[in-house]
Amino acid sequence: MKLTIHGAAKQVTGSMHLLELDKYKILIDCGLDYEKDRSIQSNENFPFDPRDIDVVILTHAHIDHSGNIPTLVRLGFSGQILCTPPTADLTELLLLDSVSIFMNKAGKRSKFGKNKGKFNSAAQPLYLQKHVMDAMERFVTIGFNKPFRINGDVEITFIPAGHLLGAASVLFKINEHGEEKTIAFTGDIGRKNYPVLNDPEPIPPVDYLVTESTYGGRVHTTDKTVEETFVEVIEKVCIKEQGRLIIPAFSIGRTQSLVFILNKIFSNGLLPKVKVFVDSPMATMATGIFRKHHSLVNDEAKEFYNKQGDEFDFDNLTYVETLKDSRQVSNYWEPCIIISSAGMLEGGRIQDHLFYNIQNYYCTILFIGYCAKGTLGYRLLRGDPIVHIKDRDLSVYATIKKTDVLSAHGDHNDLINTVKQQNKETIKNIFLVHGETGSMQALSDALTIEGYTVTIPEKSVAYQL
Repeated sequence: MKLTIHGAAKQVTGSMHLLELDKYKILIDCGLDYEKDRSIQSNENFPFDPRDIDVVILTHAHIDHSGNIPTLVRLGFSGQILCTPPTADLTELLLLDSVSIFMNKAGKRSKFGKNKGKFNSAAQPLYLQKHVMDAMERFVTIGFNKPFRINGDVEITFIPAGHLLGAASVLFKINEHGEEKTIAFTGDIGRKNYPVLNDPEPIPPVDYLVTESTYGGRVHTTDKTVEETFVEVIEKVCIKEQGRLIIPAFSIGRTQSLVFILNKIFSNGLLPKVKVFVDSPMATMATGIFRKHHSLVNDEAKEFYNKQGDEFDFDNLTYVETLKDSRQVSNYWEPCIIISSAGMLEGGRIQDHLFYNIQNYYCTILFIGYCAKGTLGYRLLRGDPIVHIKDRDLSVYATIKKTDVLSAHGDHNDLINTVKQQNKETIKNIFLVHGETGSMQALSDALTIEGYTVTIPEKSVAYQL
């Protein structure tokens, strides 16, 4: 058995891990690589022949894990793609959105590039809607904790990982020449007591573990609960200052958790009701998927539903549908909360709300997620006094704040506890992926002190298991 980390090796994006058995190749995740030195088009340069892959196992829907599947299919992959039911639904939504992003970027390059008005081969989309639909036809869904034999020698089980609706760790039981070997891939590990989502479940003892390391060396804020954090901010911005609170949020997962938190705050009378706008068509569609798979939300959300109704809807909440309605939100002068995407401010309707409010002294922009270097969100968090929005340089008079209470990734302690479920006397190696080099090293050092054997794999280097 041979393991090769082809993506998310000493970096966060582009998860793609190849497990090779005798005459059988399994690809775990197939995400887009967004590293700054790679173009989107470079994602079609696979380090293997897609036609040689027998099956794809998808841990969850996020684009850095699923976003290159249509390219794999376009270039000849003809096998099944196995995942949980919510992951299939959310992946289709995200992949179709990726097509829109590709097309928009291609259009802008053709319009403003050197070859204005002419076909620009460098601006070609990585894949089209047809390729997404071709890929979706290959999806086969499997429920949590239901062992599934993919061939005579390989059995997989999806174990709830938290992080996102449908997200799973994957346990492999492999019969190799009469010997059983076990390996697990954590996918992205969620947090305990996260709004809407169930806690990650323990991974049974294995011979090898491939684990994410995103928050290695970092711990989340724990001095206040999620509700306390948002009550404090809303009370200051919307009640005392009579201003508006703008929250950039990823449409899938983060927005649903935030809406549930706000529902609890207002339903329980912790604050006077404030108008809330969710301005993201994708968030609206994703919320429908959360409702469809309501049996998989956590007990708190189910209990709220049984006692008080839909956790994703309340009297003072409006899901904004059309672009015209979105623009009218800017003319709502009463105190309000605007939740919009994209979370890093790179495109989406959030840019309109920023354009009209970045110079508003009575506006607070609250970041609840990670902003990569180079993004508009990163520049605002860095404290840039002037930012470029919609072809204009604007002075920043709004208040900029950040909280990590809704981060969907487990922190350093959560990662350590995940590994500690494994017997250090029997597990042979732990491979760290999906993290920046510093985070991986911090986690590796801590695990080594605990007595585990740890490897930080090099990209595309094969490890014999």
